[in-house]
Amino acid sequence: MTMTMAVTVRRVLAFASSSSAPFFNLNQNANLRYILPSPRHLSAFSEDGSVADKFHKWHNGGGTLHESASIDSTALVEVGAVVHSESIVGPNVRIGSGTIVGPSVTIAHSTNIGYNVALSNCCIGDSCVIHNGVCIGQDGFGFYVDGDGNMIKKPQMLNVIIGNNVEIGANTCIDRGSWRDTVIGDNSKIDNLVQIGHNVVIGKNCLLCGQVGIAA
Repeated sequence: MTMTMAVTVRRVLAFASSSSAPFFNLNQNANLRYILPSPRHLSAFSEDGSVADKFHKWHNGGGTLHESASIDSTALVEVGAVVHSESIVGPNVRIGSGTIVGPSVTIAHSTNIGYNVALSNCCIGDSCVIHNGVCIGQDGFGFYVDGDGNMIKKPQMLNVIIGNNVEIGANTCIDRGSWRDTVIGDNSKIDNLVQIGHNVVIGKNCLLCGQVGIAA
């Protein structure tokens, strides 16, 4: 985890400690009751159901959470959304149906995640709006040609950091970093169908219009 990402995670945990509603870790609160959903609703299940017992239904919205996820009691996770292991979801967050929150993703308070969003390898600040179909944190487009003329994929190992009060339009893609984190600064607004490549750093209060493509 990079220093920037670690600071963001600590900030989200601070939100949790200051909230009147506690974070719940599904693995540590045996007094809470959850209903195990059908495996057909979960992309995380193997065919034999071997990990089925690690996912549980969330009381607010009916979505599905991994037992190691930490989520504030005020967060809404709609039916059909899945929150994977070690993720952190802050107060008053809304996660729409069909959205996948990948392992170790952090979402700060009052952020609204639309339908069919894919989040991985990222930290999202507070009061953000992520519209339908957005993909954040997937591998960037990185290859090199070896001595035999073969195309070899370059490792994409870093993260995406989204600041506070950021809005990201429908079907926009933001790739994870390869040699530095991809960053979107506070209060920036991004239109639909924008491609932000790996390692791009966008400052505060920036406005990106539809079909913009940026590489670094």
